[in-house]
Amino acid sequence: MKRLSGTRSPIVPFAIVLVGVLLLFIPAPAAQLTDEDVARRPVWEQFLREAKVVRAETLAEGVTKPKRLWLKKGDLEACAVWKRPAEAGAEHFDRWEHEIAAYRLDKLLGLNMVPPTIERSYHGYAGSLQLWVELEFNGLQIQKDGIGIPGPKQEAYEKARSLQRAFDSLIANADRTLQNLRYTGDWRMILIDHSQSFRDTPPYVGRLLFGRSGDPSLQAFNRLPRAFLAKARALTHEKIRAVVEDYLTSSEIDALLDRRDLLLQEIEALVKEMGEDRVLY
Repeated sequence: MKRLSGTRSPIVPFAIVLVGVLLLFIPAPAAQLTDEDVARRPVWEQFLREAKVVRAETLAEGVTKPKRLWLKKGDLEACAVWKRPAEAGAEHFDRWEHEIAAYRLDKLLGLNMVPPTIERSYHGYAGSLQLWVELEFNGLQIQKDGIGIPGPKQEAYEKARSLQRAFDSLIANADRTLQNLRYTGDWRMILIDHSQSFRDTPPYVGRLLFGRSGDPSLQAFNRLPRAFLAKARALTHEKIRAVVEDYLTSSEIDALLDRRDLLLQEIEALVKEMGEDRVLY
């Protein structure tokens, strides 16, 4: 039986686990998933759709109480997290569809930071299913335990944080906690938990979560890949709709594009003040 294995670590929902073959990690300038991870995404998407559920447990983490599923197809086994928030409340705007939309938008923008995510029914209810990974650190551990970023990884770490803040501002992800900022052993960032994203009502319309048009006390996105900005600039309602299908409403797409314009304006202002080479790479 082919199994993906690795060192055990604390529960990490909404991520990739490769329970049979250890992948080789090759750092990329912007992307946090490796080239091999990216190439295998269609394989994992198909696996998530077709694999048999052999075991399940409810996770204690998160207000939506997602389920960890053990999956098996042929000689390949893997874990994933199934999520279907019970309802959208006044304080918890949760939709499982947003998990899928975030993954698809991540691919469209070339971020490669969100694990493979698809729609799948479980016990007769539709929900999102995302691959699981065992990771080394989360942001809360880093802060609480005073874990230092290794000097050679500091620049890549700062670039990843900047890209994460830009993405969260674009999709209005107001629920990005330190616990769902996850890191591999070589300090690549993997992003999970996007069910409370894509807000289309105040105060998430006409402003960004980060940067000058958002909360000035929060760190901004001052180092971004040129390729990301080019792809963000090329977004249209039609292009987004073609990728996310019915997982976002038209109002959510329009709000996203409004935030995109604000993001581009802020980056242009930073370039004028600091110089292009100090902002873009």
